[in-house]
Amino acid sequence: MIRFISTEETLAIRNKMLREGKLHLDKCRFAGDDEEGAFHLGYYEAEQLVCIATFHPQNKERFVGKGYQLRGMATLTEFQGKGIGNRILNFAIVYLRGREVNYLWCNARKAALKFYMSIGFEIVSDEFEIPGVGPHREMYLKIQ
Repeated sequence: MIRFISTEETLAIRNKMLREGKLHLDKCRFAGDDEEGAFHLGYYEAEQLVCIATFHPQNKERFVGKGYQLRGMATLTEFQGKGIGNRILNFAIVYLRGREVNYLWCNARKAALKFYMSIGFEIVSDEFEIPGVGPHREMYLKIQ
């Protein structure tokens, strides 16, 4: 089941899956997590939160219209490959379309490129390094 969740509910999975459990939970917050228009989605299997994604209003100069950035998407290892991330993103796309958002973009980890491309995202940058995190590519999805 997909639910809107709070920033606090995202932190444990962000830390475990995106920072290898090395950080204090407060260090897993993103700038903009609680700004107006930002939202977080979680997927629950029974009552366990197993997948998260955060969406911030964030335009990019080279793209036309109203944009959102996808950040901190992560699925617990034992739940990966079951279509859960796909469900969360499709839910978000429909929700953003209803808010008249034109595009969604993200800085995707190299290991996640195929996943995002399977949903329709395009790679729009050369590879770049995020210090302490690893290689990424900027990706773009036109919503409307």
